[in-house]
Amino acid sequence: MPPKPPSLTLILAATPSLGIGNGGGLPWPQLKKEMGFFARVTKRTSPSTSVDGRRKINAVLMGRKTWESIPPKFRPLKDRLNVVITSKPQAFMDKLDKREDVEGPMVCSSVLDAISQLEGENGEKLAHSNMELEKIFVIGGASIYTTALELPQTKRVLLTKMHKEYECDTFFPVNLEETTIWQNKTREQVQEFTGEEIQEGGIEEQGVKFEFCMYERE
Repeated sequence: MPPKPPSLTLILAATPSLGIGNGGGLPWPQLKKEMGFFARVTKRTSPSTSVDGRRKINAVLMGRKTWESIPPKFRPLKDRLNVVITSKPQAFMDKLDKREDVEGPMVCSSVLDAISQLEGENGEKLAHSNMELEKIFVIGGASIYTTALELPQTKRVLLTKMHKEYECDTFFPVNLEETTIWQNKTREQVQEFTGEEIQEGGIEEQGVKFEFCMYERE
């Protein structure tokens, strides 16, 4: 039997009013440092192989619209198991390139279906491919975040706080600062989980200041 998948970590960037998207894309300019952080954190495993020699890999869970917002040449996202959640999985699969690849996408009907598949058939497939799942990141959109926040498996939120407002039509459902359930972690704790060097007070790029934060469910 493959090991059960780990807890879920939401990863996102948001404006002060919790805006996360506009018109199917990002509301702010393309920020290479923020995008680089996302790529490295969602790819990074530790250590690189498990005790029995299997290579570790992380999964990224996303809704169909988030998948479609990724330029075709960049999907599936490299070096991660891509999991796409859609209410019409068969119709989605019929449109896919049928090549077999550990990066997927694996197609599921819900977040719970994804967890179930990772525990079952697809977890076994990974084991047969000499792979082992380490972390599961939920990368959007808003309805997937909303569902994931209600699940006990969701233990952590990695939030890039934008210090500037932008026009948005999509919003993160919870202000983590205003709940007693979610606790803001220290810079050292963010560094330990992500493996990244986190600059005190945030960083600035293209005139946009932002900082990397982490919240954990108490």
